[in-house]
Order: sequence, then C-alpha cells, then structure tokens
Amino acid sequence: MMGSASGREPSISTPQQPTDELEEFTRLISQEQMFGDPPRRAVDPVVRRRRRRIGLLVTAIVLVVLLGVPGGYVWWALTAPLSAPVVETHEPPVTVPAAAAVALPSSGAAAIAVAGADEYLGAGASGIWATSGTSEPQSIASITKVITALVILDRHPLADAADPGPTITFSKADHDLYDQYYVRGATIAAMPTGSSLSLHDAIATMLIPSASNYAEAVSTWAFGSQGAFRGAAQRWLAANGLTGTTIVEPTGLDPRNTSTPADLIALGKIAAAHPAIASISATSSLTLPGPGRIVNTNDLLGSNGITGLKTGNLGEGTYNLLFTASVPVGTAQPLAVTGVLLGGMTRANVNHNVMALIDSIRAGFREVPVAERDQKVGTITTPWGSSAEVVVSDYVTIFTWSDTPISVEMTTTTPKTYTDGEVVGSITWTAGPNTVTVPIEIEGAIVPPTDEWRLTHPGELGGQ
Repeated sequence: MMGSASGREPSISTPQQPTDELEEFTRLISQEQMFGDPPRRAVDPVVRRRRRRIGLLVTAIVLVVLLGVPGGYVWWALTAPLSAPVVETHEPPVTVPAAAAVALPSSGAAAIAVAGADEYLGAGASGIWATSGTSEPQSIASITKVITALVILDRHPLADAADPGPTITFSKADHDLYDQYYVRGATIAAMPTGSSLSLHDAIATMLIPSASNYAEAVSTWAFGSQGAFRGAAQRWLAANGLTGTTIVEPTGLDPRNTSTPADLIALGKIAAAHPAIASISATSSLTLPGPGRIVNTNDLLGSNGITGLKTGNLGEGTYNLLFTASVPVGTAQPLAVTGVLLGGMTRANVNHNVMALIDSIRAGFREVPVAERDQKVGTITTPWGSSAEVVVSDYVTIFTWSDTPISVEMTTTTPKTYTDGEVVGSITWTAGPNTVTVPIEIEGAIVPPTDEWRLTHPGELGGQ
C-alpha cells in the first residue's frame, strides 16, 4: 500500500451515530429501499443490538394493534344496546248483523209498543214502535168490553185485584138478556134470576168468556140505564185522550164501536196498569156460582209471554186481538209489549201473526260475536328474526239489537318483558248502551339475538 504525500496513512471516517435508535432504523430501511441490498460488510455489535430492540418494539406495537382493536370490537358488539322490537297492531274487523225483520202482518192493521228497551229500539218505542195497515178507525167487536169494564170500575173502584167489590143481584130482566143475546149469536153466560155475584166476578164473566149479557147487565147496574152508560163511556174516553174511539153500546156487537190502532195501544196500557183488569184478563179459566166454568177466549195466554188482554170478532175478516206480553230477550227486565191486530181473516190467522211478531222481536236481540280467542291483532318483529304476535285474550260477544252499529277502540302499551302472556293493551266494543272490554296479550316471546348475529351486524347495533 502506497503512502500519502504527507506520509500519513489514509484515515477512515466513522459515520455520526444517530441519537435516536428508531430514527437510525428508519434511515437504514430507506437506504435499502433506494439502493437495494447494500454490500455486505461487518456490522457493529452496538448497531446490531439497537436494531434488535427496535424490531421488538415494532412487533409489540403491531401485536397491540392486531389483538387490542378486535378485542374492543367484540366487547362493544356483545354489549351494545339493541333497537326496540317493532310492535304493529290493527283493530279487529266487526261484522254488523243484518237488520231484524219485524214480522208485522201484511193484511188488516197492527200496532205495537215496547217498553223496557228504549235504549235499543229508540225513545219512541214505548209509545208506538211499529205499525202496519191503516190507521183509520175500525170495528173492535168485543174489545169494547175492556172499555166497558174500565168505565164501570171508574164509577165503582176495586181496591186491588183481590177486592171482590159490591155484590150484584140479578133480576128477571137481567136473566132475560140471556135469551136476547143468544138469538143474536153472541157469547153468553148463565145468569139465573135472583143469583148474585161480586162486581169482580161479574166483570170476570164479562171479560174471560166475553159474555155479552153480563156486559149489558153490569153496565146498567153501574149507571142505571144504557143511556147513562154511553154518556159515562164518552166522558171516560175523552178524559183518557182516546179521541179516535167511539162506543155506542157495551158489548161490541154493534160495528159502530170503533177505534184506531193507536187508541187501542193506549187502551191496552191503561188496562194492563189496572190491577183487577190485568189479573182477570190473564186468567185462563174460572168456575163461579151461576155462570159455572168459564174459559178465556184468548187461547194464546201463556204462550210467548202473552199475559192478556181481549179478543174480539164479528165474523170472517173482523178477527181482532188486543194483547200484552212479557218477553224475556236478555235485557235486565223482560220487554213489556202491548200490541193490537185488527181485521184478521180468522182467529188462527190472528194468533199466528201475533206469535210471529213476538218471535221476530225476540230474535232481533242477540249476542253478536266480535272476536275469537287468540285472534291475531298485531305483530312484534326484530331485526335479528325473533317475532311474536299480539292476540285477543278471550272469546268476546256483545249484546245488541238488530243492526245497531258496533264501534271498536284499541288501546296499547309498550311491552316491558316481551314474554308470552304479557298484557299489552285492551279492545273495547260498544253497541247501543252496552260495552265489553277484553285484554290483548303477547303470544310467543321475543328472545335476544345470538352472539354471532351481534358480531356480524354492527350496523344494527347501538339502539339505532
């Protein structure tokens, strides 16, 4: 090796040592990227130790990143709040039944009043609720005897239904009435000369078998003459507002005894409110001294709740019935029905029409189903696939009349546990004066999502 001009050996300069080991590592890495692998040369042991420490530091940082971040995500995903389940409900549909068909007769004339159901049938039902046919006066035949009895008892009142009242002794003139009415084809009852009856029993004989000879004999006894009776009858009719009614004699054999369906409904209510008349007209048969066994001409007594009042006919096409009935239909009290049918072709025809009319009223009152047990009225859903249903807790009906509208209202509350059987509200139905309420509840249960679902659905976490 040749020496230098100065005579000194060439010196090898040592690179300046970086003060920061990480900075040195970065520099070396940069050189390798720019120039490729450097020529192999001996590495200072100090540098080697520094490089090793830097490598361990970087490795630790990488491990923290690789292990720490996923661990934090897992913790968050498994504990993040969930969105509340979605509850959707709908009111159950209600089918209103068809309107009840009230079976009023198609011939003659009829009227009916119903007390005890104004909240169902309307405020005017207890007046005159329904009519058919003419409203003009018609012959009323033996319904006349109800007016005769009421006029007599207005002059000679009975204290109650059991009060016999004064005793009436019948003369030969009274006895002769038997033959007079017999030849006219009227209904009669025995009235021996010198026999006697209480006023109560004499009126019973007038009304139950419809004995015409008793109607004239007792009205003459009460007022002294038939002229006086007619005057009293006219005054009584006027006092009771029965201005559409005309009475010319006490039996009804004269077709000029007429009345309107409206007046006869009012008459029926007056008679039904009179203890003695109501009791007598409800008696199917009776045995009395003198008349013997008497049988009520109203053969509907006791059928379909019928309690009275009076038949009347003048032959074919003039069969009439003024009736009262107590009809249970499911309301708090039975309906108090007052009705009249005029101008029936036969007694059987009148009876059939009355029975059909009462049947149709009864059938119009009914329990209407509005919901089935477990009927679905809503759903509960979640993003993770768990679901349940909202259902009616019981079978439900509501009592109503005919096609009365039925309204429905649902109220709901937010579930707390989302478990089977939890009550989450109620449904109320209303029809006329009646309401019925039933709870709604969860059928099934909402279960939490799995850990796998939480870890794979980050966008649906956080209560979003």
